[in-house]
Amino acid sequence: MKTIDFYLDFISPFAYLASFRLPAIARNAGASIAYHAIDLTAAKRAAGNTGPANREIPPKIRYLMTDLRRWAKRYGVPLVPPSGFDSNAANRGLLWARDEGREDAYVRAVFDAIWGRGGNPADLGVLRSAIEAAGLSGDAFERAVHSGELDARYQEENRQAQARGVFGVPIFLVGDEMFWGNDRLDFLEEFLRDPSR
Repeated sequence: MKTIDFYLDFISPFAYLASFRLPAIARNAGASIAYHAIDLTAAKRAAGNTGPANREIPPKIRYLMTDLRRWAKRYGVPLVPPSGFDSNAANRGLLWARDEGREDAYVRAVFDAIWGRGGNPADLGVLRSAIEAAGLSGDAFERAVHSGELDARYQEENRQAQARGVFGVPIFLVGDEMFWGNDRLDFLEEFLRDPSR
């Protein structure tokens, strides 16, 4: 069985959009998904991309918001920009969800809270409500995020991503084959269907 390594940062709207379509692509190809939450800013910096964030470039962010609305309409999903941009707790929480064997539920719940409803990813109350609604333990989540035990693992997740050449999100890796962006999912799907791969 092939594995799709899905690199995301919960602050990425394009990773949010991709998270809707990727499970069906994986299922149809008989592939599994391995979720990896990383620090997008650190990945960009490690790759030499030291420019300003998109939201700091007014013409670019205006266009990106239009583009995001188009994608959300195509997918039939809500898109509400978040009320904050610090995704560190949400990203580290994915490691806790991995330990619980509930990554899929966590990813869906947290993306919905942040981009589906415009929640602040740094607000543990927002995250807790979302994951509890998905059947996960809010108490266990908060204990894990506050304990600091996830910090070293999160840094290692980032180091491994950078070593594989991950420079942005969403990135999908199947072995060494890389696909970057929600708009590259068709290429990923074609690659997975190719019997010579």
